[in-house]
Amino acid sequence: MNARRDFRNNKTALFDGIEEGGIKASSSYSHEIDEHDNEGAIDGLQDRVILLKRLSGDINEEVESHNRMLDRMGNDMDSSRGVLSGTMDRFKMVFETKSSRRMFTLVASFVVIFLVIYYLTR
Repeated sequence: MNARRDFRNNKTALFDGIEEGGIKASSSYSHEIDEHDNEGAIDGLQDRVILLKRLSGDINEEVESHNRMLDRMGNDMDSSRGVLSGTMDRFKMVFETKSSRRMFTLVASFVVIFLVIYYLTR
């Protein structure tokens, strides 16, 4: 029976630390693996944070450039609106006059200009 007990002790010593599903690591080795995994995860997170910071900076620059462009377009539209309103005021003044000769001259000049442009582009 002593031989059996020795066999069990040898078996226990041989398979000490093995559990179902894998090998049970010692606590210091497991702690080192966890620290190594944590370091890798921290490095990955730092890279992602740096990437997101750079990306948000690029988005900010893009938004600012679009805002400047929209401001310039708004200013250009305001100036063209002023020019068009002045032109419309002049047309109103021309059409409000009772002179039919002026009206005929205006219409005739538009027709002539249209025909000249038509023949030049053709």
